[in-house]
Amino acid sequence: MSLRLGDIAPDFKAETSEGPISFHSWLGDSWGVLFSHPADYTPVCTTELGATAKLQKEFEKRNVKVAALSVDGVESHKGWIKDINETQHTTVNFPIIADEDKKVSELYDMIHPNASATLTVRSLFVIGNDKKIKLIITYPASTGRNFDEILRVIDSLQLTANYSVATPANWKEGEDVVISPAIKDEDIPAKFPKGHTRIKPYLRMTPQPNK
Repeated sequence: MSLRLGDIAPDFKAETSEGPISFHSWLGDSWGVLFSHPADYTPVCTTELGATAKLQKEFEKRNVKVAALSVDGVESHKGWIKDINETQHTTVNFPIIADEDKKVSELYDMIHPNASATLTVRSLFVIGNDKKIKLIITYPASTGRNFDEILRVIDSLQLTANYSVATPANWKEGEDVVISPAIKDEDIPAKFPKGHTRIKPYLRMTPQPNK
């Protein structure tokens, strides 16, 4: 059964490049990003893991822990990490899960038989600090991920989890946001003291409330 938004992210125990983890315990009170790779020593994935390592401070700033996954083993991961560090001029500073028995891949529906019977597709899950799945993105093996977009979405998810707002198309941190339709006009001044613009009865904008 495929996972859906709002489902509890399945818990699991696994070996990783940084030792064994129990996923929910490892996450603790943090948000999480879990993303899969078709195999070790693949070119696009090498650039992706390098990009992720370079963004570690950005993830930490957002209280997000990152874990990658491949169907290869720990020793293979460790060798690959050396290549990633060398070619991407960085240091991989997050665990890569070894999933040789494909247990985690199957839990998270990462293997799509019409794409490949044995390798994972490029799935990415953002998991909230309540352990619920907030975002699912699946890329084909040939297309690298846009990590600026992943950070942008995390900013939106964390903002909208704490305030009665939504983020409009192409929104970036610091820009105006949409007031939830559930908020009555008369209640807006108390909830959004920075002011608002009423474009239509259903489209009301306000400055980002936590800025």
